[in-house]
Amino acid sequence: MYAVVLLNDDYTPMDFVVWLLETVFHKPVEVATRLMMDVHLKGKGICGVFTHDVARTKVYLVKELAKKHEHPLECIMEACPP
Repeated sequence: MYAVVLLNDDYTPMDFVVWLLETVFHKPVEVATRLMMDVHLKGKGICGVFTHDVARTKVYLVKELAKKHEHPLECIMEACPP
């Protein structure tokens, strides 16, 4: 399994990150807002844990949406310990 992780930057608007979490990860607005604040304050936040293919697709979607909206938001996937 793989964790999909958002990384903080100083340019991507907070409301875009919340929207992204609602859209790509189907998080309720309250959860998305808390997770966005984790990313903002701690430098990164786990959006969810998925199989390799699903995690790779989520990372791709986040990067494409960020690029489309001209934001430098980064998203990575990390292998979870067995």
